[in-house]
Amino acid sequence: MSQDVSELLKKALDLPAEARAALAGSLLDSLDDTVDASAEEEWNQEIARRIAELDSGKVKPVPWAEARRQVAAILNGR
Repeated sequence: MSQDVSELLKKALDLPAEARAALAGSLLDSLDDTVDASAEEEWNQEIARRIAELDSGKVKPVPWAEARRQVAAILNGR
């Protein structure tokens, strides 16, 4: 990694979490120059379905710390 890239990364990591997330999203978007319209529509439908489940109370959100603990447990074979 070049010195310029290292400095840029250090500055990016000093940003607040919301700004880092926006930056990461923008960087990822810049790598994908093709859009599959049908896949995009399917994702939009899935997002709408999940929002409806949350709004109806059918599913309950899990705090990030708990979700991370559960994922770590699965990855560690527990």
